[in-house]
Amino acid sequence: MIRKEETVKIGYFAKPHGIKGELSLVTDYDLFENNEDPYVICEMDGIAVPFFVESFRHKSNAVILVKLEDIDSELLAKRFVNRDVFYPASCLKAPSIDDLAWSNFIGYMLGGKEQGELGFIQYVDETTINTLFKVEYQGKELLVPVSDELVYSVDHKGRSIVLALPEGLLTMNNEGLIIN
Repeated sequence: MIRKEETVKIGYFAKPHGIKGELSLVTDYDLFENNEDPYVICEMDGIAVPFFVESFRHKSNAVILVKLEDIDSELLAKRFVNRDVFYPASCLKAPSIDDLAWSNFIGYMLGGKEQGELGFIQYVDETTINTLFKVEYQGKELLVPVSDELVYSVDHKGRSIVLALPEGLLTMNNEGLIIN
């Protein structure tokens, strides 16, 4: 069974390309090149389902044309339109130090230096002045500001990032974490 925390959202299927089942995968990731049996994961009826990649080719920097096994027509391909696409976190190469974008940390475990583990990074919001990591902590959405100055440590192999969060942003009491 595929566990969501073992995957990373890499993009979405935009539309079919042609009539033979090829799909346009919109993504910022460079995928499939070094993987012997590449596959992507889509949620179908509430279940994470793997789909093996039969072939792929780059259309542009942001679009990969993907042919999935057993998807041989435009009609079958239409089932995937606008679906989020996930990839096994273990198959993604760690970003180089010169090529770090905050979105590369989606799927990493976020921790606070003083607070400990907070949750897996689900989304990065870069639409405001402050970049925010979105994590789910004890059933609540937690938005944590992030910047180069706050990074305490990064473990790409273990897929975790620890931030030295500003004092008073998150505090602990007997009941757990309090979001201020």
